[in-house]
Amino acid sequence: MGKKNKQFVEKVTAMEDDFAKWYTDVVKQADLVDYGSVRGTMIIRPYGYAIWENIRDVLDRKIKETGHQNMYFPLFIPESLLQKEKDHIEGFAPEVAWVTHGGDEELQERLVVRPTSEVLFAEHYSKIIHSYRDLPKLYNQWSNVVRWEKTTRPFLRSLEFLWQEGHTCHATDEDAAEETNKMLEVYASVCEDYLAIPVLKGRKTEKEKFAGAKYTLTIESLMHDGKALQSGTSHHLGTGFAESFDIRFLDEEGKQQPVHQTSWGITTRLIGALIMVHGDNRGLVIPPKIAPTQVMVVPIAQHKEGVLDKAYELKEKVAKVARADIDASDKMPGWKFNEYEMKGIPLRLEVGPKDIEKEQVVLVRRDTGEKVFVAMSELEATVEKLLAEMQHNLLERARTHRDEKTSVAHDFHQFKELLESKLGFIKAMWCGDQACEDKIKEETGATSRCIPFEQEQLADTCVCCGEKAETFVYWAKAY
Repeated sequence: MGKKNKQFVEKVTAMEDDFAKWYTDVVKQADLVDYGSVRGTMIIRPYGYAIWENIRDVLDRKIKETGHQNMYFPLFIPESLLQKEKDHIEGFAPEVAWVTHGGDEELQERLVVRPTSEVLFAEHYSKIIHSYRDLPKLYNQWSNVVRWEKTTRPFLRSLEFLWQEGHTCHATDEDAAEETNKMLEVYASVCEDYLAIPVLKGRKTEKEKFAGAKYTLTIESLMHDGKALQSGTSHHLGTGFAESFDIRFLDEEGKQQPVHQTSWGITTRLIGALIMVHGDNRGLVIPPKIAPTQVMVVPIAQHKEGVLDKAYELKEKVAKVARADIDASDKMPGWKFNEYEMKGIPLRLEVGPKDIEKEQVVLVRRDTGEKVFVAMSELEATVEKLLAEMQHNLLERARTHRDEKTSVAHDFHQFKELLESKLGFIKAMWCGDQACEDKIKEETGATSRCIPFEQEQLADTCVCCGEKAETFVYWAKAY
């Protein structure tokens, strides 16, 4: 490795030395974000936003395919409106940002900068739903929200972030339950099929569920450092908001009934998950399906006659089967190699005078570093094949990592030892008492991540108190 190339890579702290610093270095060096002028805010730069757009477009298509429509609500919520649902406001109170003045005048009623939009949707639904014929209402919003976090980190936890939030109304509890499950499956598909991030699906405990919900379903993923990340949630809200906001409909028998609601959302923290699941000490590794640029063409000795022309010709050839770009700048090839490895571009295509003579190119895989010599006549087919292989490889590699960092604990002593020696998911039985859940968090820092849908009888007793237990839970330290 040349001196210039080595210096470029040294800008990133090795993840083995300091994972948090590695993450921050990658976010900055890959040009994903810059810091905003207000603590805890971030400027999402074009490359970071392009990744978000690809995630957004995939999910938006899936949301619409399931019959939902997009709409948009105001950023501000009157304080009186937020307080209509008691459990909801209590859950969000510590994170709320308030507007107290408009210009030079103090407002008669404080305004909340939207932390989530349940109450906005609920108030609107109370005005437009009258009969069973008006149901179901299947709406979604793409927006920003503000939560006044004490500790922040780009993408993972920031004062303002981007997300989508679906809010639906149904005539029956069963219909709402079906919707809650359906959207969790949509989220799981986006994570596994596009971001190549394997997820665990399950239900949150009462302590960890969304404020104001009947219950919360979640997908949980494991980062490279062994910490978990909640990657998407789907909430069955029951009739709580309907009762508070008087959202009722006349059923087929002419009786007034409250609607049954759901809400569900994923955020830009998925970009944080992408970084921490697939990244390495050379920077990002972006799964091909979500990569803004899938193939970057780098001409070698481009000052020599015919090289640039051939490079542009190859770029157009590749563009028929993949998102392709070319770097024809006067920077050294080694600098370009490091730049696009840092950005995690799946395939690098190198072509120089000798390659042109042999009618071949060199393709370099970002996930394995493997170099493949390919005849120009076979370029399109090979690019498609390699991108598909990389997508599959990244998912399987992440799944293997998760499985290797998943352990079983039968008692509290073993639970603590595992957290010290092998950070990751811990499978353990739980009696269902929140006191045990609180004790585990207080003494180990681990939290319940989900009660998986597929239950296993790992033992007969609770990992914490030793009393009878029938519920198997995934536990982990988490972001």
